[in-house]
Amino acid sequence: MNAPTTEQLPVVVIGAGPVGLAAAAHLVERGLEPLVLEAGPSAGTAVRDWAHVRLLSPWSEVTNAAAEKLLAPTGWVRPDGATYPTGGDWAEHYLQPLADVLGDKVRYGTTVTGVARAGRDRIVDADRDAQPFTVHIQTTDGGEERLTARAVIDASGTWTIPSPMGADGLPALGEKAAADRMSYRVPDLKDPAVRARYAGKRTAVVGSGASAFTALAYLADLAKDEPGTHAVWILRRGIGANTFGGGEADQLPARGALGLRAKAAVEASHASAVTGFRTQAVERDGEQLVLVAEDGRHLDPVDEVIVLTGMRPDLSFLAELRLGLDERLQAPTALAPLIDPNVHSCGTVYPHGVGELSHPEQGIYLVGMKSYGRAPTFLAMTGYEQVRSITAALAGDQEAAERVELVLPETGVCSGGGLLDESAAAPSGDGGGCCAAPATLQIGIGTPATTAGGC
Repeated sequence: MNAPTTEQLPVVVIGAGPVGLAAAAHLVERGLEPLVLEAGPSAGTAVRDWAHVRLLSPWSEVTNAAAEKLLAPTGWVRPDGATYPTGGDWAEHYLQPLADVLGDKVRYGTTVTGVARAGRDRIVDADRDAQPFTVHIQTTDGGEERLTARAVIDASGTWTIPSPMGADGLPALGEKAAADRMSYRVPDLKDPAVRARYAGKRTAVVGSGASAFTALAYLADLAKDEPGTHAVWILRRGIGANTFGGGEADQLPARGALGLRAKAAVEASHASAVTGFRTQAVERDGEQLVLVAEDGRHLDPVDEVIVLTGMRPDLSFLAELRLGLDERLQAPTALAPLIDPNVHSCGTVYPHGVGELSHPEQGIYLVGMKSYGRAPTFLAMTGYEQVRSITAALAGDQEAAERVELVLPETGVCSGGGLLDESAAAPSGDGGGCCAAPATLQIGIGTPATTAGGC
């Protein structure tokens, strides 16, 4: 029996999240065979981890056209396009039904441990591009397999590697030892056990993006019901005109509304905020923790710390491939200038596809959140356009691959890493902006109608 040619092999998609499943739907539409590998037990495993958080985009912007075509024969109807789903809604009412339609094209409980060219480590040039990919996997029962693929689309996201609290990108001294009092997720305060963890406690929230705004909102609402509950918002830089995003100018209304609520919170008094604080160490003070800044300042003790300083991609299982990644963002080299928060100001990230997402190693693509590396503010619509373009290229339709079929809204959000000594009037964003003189403010916020989300 003859071995299949490379063209007859499946395209392996890593991750059964929104962008991975959209890639599979586009592959089916193009007559190509997908094989989706999902480490978790169900579709959207990572999304389910923030099931309680509401997305910043409505239903009309978080479903994919090719996926809807697959779902239509089942009687599936998209929820009201003007409403905003939670992560749980997204997983239950869209991602899982889509995975169910794909059937045995999705394998659960399958962790990818390595991807390489068949018979070639990253050093070997000879006949490299003609070889298929080998995908090494481990199943939940400990078994190991080796699959063969014509191409690999990595949509595994960044959820599994939250950024640490240390201002230098590494864990602060003592951060790991204090793991029992640390969390890197927005808390679900509807869960009785989680609620009890924070009720009546003093909690530090580290971060300046939408996730931090959401955590502060939840804790402020908890404070209204549970005396003694207090939040301390830790910002590495100062608070400037753009710290809270685009407000009414933001064409993602939920994100703008969240920023406006956070801005209003600064003028209230449910919690305190400390600016210009770059964490260097975490010290124990009995049963509490003390955060220590690079400049030697010690904050008053807290009971819990929630770190929401972003995510980063897991590139370990791609070590034998020749990737072209930006040295700062860990995003594809051609994409990085479009999304770099060090230089971007107000405006939108242009839609992009196979051209910006290609690597020196032909046939491997990082898509979705993972394609952004450490850059923030990814949209589901962007990921859907990425995989539409890539699957067109894999099918040999270069004209469609190079065509732009998406118009993104102007974000109205200024970002930029800026210099550490910039004034408070300079632009600031998640992980960047301005550094005013250290100050303490009072903040308080009610739970927003539409809260932070991944897309």
